[in-house]
Amino acid sequence: MTDDLQKSSKRRNQPASHGGRWLLAATGLVTAMIGALFVWLLARGFSRASEMRAWPEVECVILSSTIEERLHDPQSPHEFRASVEFGYEWQGARRTGDRITPRGSPWTSKRVLAEKRASAFSPGQTTTCRVNPHDPDYAVLKPDSLAPGYSIWFPALFVIGGLGMAVRAILPGSGVPK
Repeated sequence: MTDDLQKSSKRRNQPASHGGRWLLAATGLVTAMIGALFVWLLARGFSRASEMRAWPEVECVILSSTIEERLHDPQSPHEFRASVEFGYEWQGARRTGDRITPRGSPWTSKRVLAEKRASAFSPGQTTTCRVNPHDPDYAVLKPDSLAPGYSIWFPALFVIGGLGMAVRAILPGSGVPK
């Protein structure tokens, strides 16, 4: 039993192999790169939402609010979505839009959910929409959420941790046993 403990102790004090260091460094860099990708995606979403919130807000009127239904094939379930059309005026010209959000209206297999979305915009209702000043034909009723900016810290932890792992693996005297 004592021999096993001594052998184990000697193995821990042996120099780390160069292959092991490089593998640890590569793992850290890959972790940091994946984290950086998610930081970039969240930053892009936050930037887009911030830009959209700076678009001018104009009064608009809901012209129609219906439920669309589709069936891909006989074996798939029916899908539904709210279809809303609204009218607004931009710099003296009357225009129409159909985007609830920048990505349109999502399809769902639950008709009740689509009806709930459509009922939030009843025909004749006056509300506001945001108009892209560079493309006035593009308007949305609901701008994107700023939530990506609030959660960007999480993938940033992977960037910091991955880079720390790589640096500690590569640099001599950085805490990796020799």
